[in-house]
Amino acid sequence: MPEILIAAATERELCGRDGLVCGVGPVEAAAAVARALALRDWKAVLHVGVAGARGIAPGTLVIGAEAVYCDLVAAIRVVDRVAADPGLVEAVRRALPDAPVVAIGTSAAVGGAGRGVPVEAMEGFGVLRAAALAGVPAVEVRAISNAVGEADRSTWRIPDALAVLDRALPALVDAVASR
Repeated sequence: MPEILIAAATERELCGRDGLVCGVGPVEAAAAVARALALRDWKAVLHVGVAGARGIAPGTLVIGAEAVYCDLVAAIRVVDRVAADPGLVEAVRRALPDAPVVAIGTSAAVGGAGRGVPVEAMEGFGVLRAAALAGVPAVEVRAISNAVGEADRSTWRIPDALAVLDRALPALVDAVASR
């Protein structure tokens, strides 16, 4: 029976659970997730981690409606957005009824996400794009740790964001698995 692939950039973001450490940045994430999806039959991908945000308080969980690749700019039409699976978004929303559903920008640089996205992370587009190309439903959930553009990293509340994510993961996995 296929299982849920939990993917996170770092071991810390997996919060002690089994999953794939996909690496930091969109390229590492896409390559690692594509490899994992090619080697095994997965029911779905749940991508989790911490993120920065504009106008969303640290400690808030957000659900990604879509991942927007903010580093890619070209004079020709390119794929720079990938929607999360609507069924997974709805399942996760039932598990996290207070979580905003927003676009999450992906940038390889901290502070690099523009285009009006309220949340910034570094891997989501790579993970969701790899899953989409493999035909596996995927969703991204982030715990906010800081304001986008906050240069003083000592003010980032990463341990608090990880604690919120840790508490939510059992419900998230159950929601994705039951979809």
